[in-house]
Amino acid sequence: MPGNGPRKAKGARRSGGPRRTKPARPVLGNDPFERGAAERPAPEAPPAEVAAAPPAVEAPPSRKGSPGAGPAGPSLSALRERLEGLEARIGSAASNAEEKLGGLGREEGEAFDLLQAVSKLVPALQERLPALGALRALVAGTGDLDAFGMERDLVVRAMPLLEFLYATWWRVEAREIEEVPSEGPVVVVANHGGALPWDALVLRLALLRDHPARRELRPLLDQAALATPLVGGLALRLGAVPATPENAARLLGERRAVAVFPEGSSQALRPWPQRYRIERFGRGGFAKIALRAGATVIPCAILGSEETSAPLARPGWLSARLGMPALLAAPALPLGALGAFPLPSRWSLRFGEPLFSGGPDPEAADDSALVQDLTNRTRAALQRMLDEDLAARRNVYLG
Repeated sequence: MPGNGPRKAKGARRSGGPRRTKPARPVLGNDPFERGAAERPAPEAPPAEVAAAPPAVEAPPSRKGSPGAGPAGPSLSALRERLEGLEARIGSAASNAEEKLGGLGREEGEAFDLLQAVSKLVPALQERLPALGALRALVAGTGDLDAFGMERDLVVRAMPLLEFLYATWWRVEAREIEEVPSEGPVVVVANHGGALPWDALVLRLALLRDHPARRELRPLLDQAALATPLVGGLALRLGAVPATPENAARLLGERRAVAVFPEGSSQALRPWPQRYRIERFGRGGFAKIALRAGATVIPCAILGSEETSAPLARPGWLSARLGMPALLAAPALPLGALGAFPLPSRWSLRFGEPLFSGGPDPEAADDSALVQDLTNRTRAALQRMLDEDLAARRNVYLG
C-alpha cells in the first residue's frame, strides 16, 4: 500500500558501487517515493558536472625597494596581477552560475513552468480586473461583524476576487468532497503550508461552492497567522476564527463545520525539499474537541499551498544549487508586497474517509490513549494521501 513502505535512511547508499558525485534529483523538489508512495521510475542520467573554476593567478612576491611599494607592501605589477586573477575568478564564477542556473531549469522545470503559467494567466487577470473593483473599496470596513469577526458584506464584495483566485489563478480541484457530511458537526483536519493562510480561505471556499450542501466552513487559525499584517485581519473578516478550544466547542455545538491545521504556522515555511512532510500534531487538541462534541473527523490533503510562496525565500533550494548561502537570508530582502503575492500553483484538495463519527463522549475526550490513537490515524491518513498525490502530480504551475 502507498505510504506504508519503510523510509530509506538518510544518506544511505548501496555498497560496492562507485560513489556518485551528485544524487538523483528528487521528484518535484520533494521525494514521496522515499516514503513508499509508489514505485520509483528509473532515474535519468544526471547532467554533466560543471567544470571547476580555474585556480586564481598567483601574484609574484613583491621585491624590496620596488617603486611605489612600502617595506612589506606589494609592487604595482604584483597588485595588477592580483586584480587580473580576481577578475578571472569572478568571470569564472559568473560562468559557473549561468551554467548551474541552466541546469537548474532543466532539472527542476518548475521555474519554466511558472513563467509559462503566468504568461497564460496575465490576460485573464487583466480581463477580470474591472470586475474585481478597487482594493481600497474591497477592504473598507463598512459591514457588521458576527461573534467571531466575520463581515458578511465583505464576503459578498470579495467573492469575485476569491472566485478568480480559486478557479482561474489556482485552478483548484476538490476531490471526494462528498465525504464531508451535509449536516452536523464536522472537523476537517488539513496540512498547512505557505507563508500566508491561503489554504484556509481555499478550503472554506471549496465547501461553499463545490459541496452538494454548500456548507459553510470556519477555518481555525492560530495567533501567528492572524498576526500577519493586513492578511490576518482580512482572513478574520472573510470567515476565519481564532483557534481556541472555546471557539471550536461553540461552533461544533451549533453543529457547524470547522477546519483545523494541527501543524500550526510555525511549520508553514519549512525548507523547500521538506514540503508536504507532515510535522507532529502536538497534543491532539483537535481530537479532544471532536470526541467531546461528537464531531465527524475528515482528513483533507492540500496540494499546491506550499508552492504559493517563492522557493527563493526558503533554505535548501536555490542557495544550495548555486552555492550561495547568503540566499538563506532571503526573507529579509526588501521585496515589499511582492513577497506576499501568491504564485499561480495548481491546487488539489482531497478529502478522505471519516476517521471518527459518533455521539458526544466527554469521557473519551479525557482518555489519552483514544485521543492519541485518533491523532496518529489522522496524521497517517494525511501523509498517505499527500504521498499518493505527489507521486501522481506532473506539473506544479501548468495544467
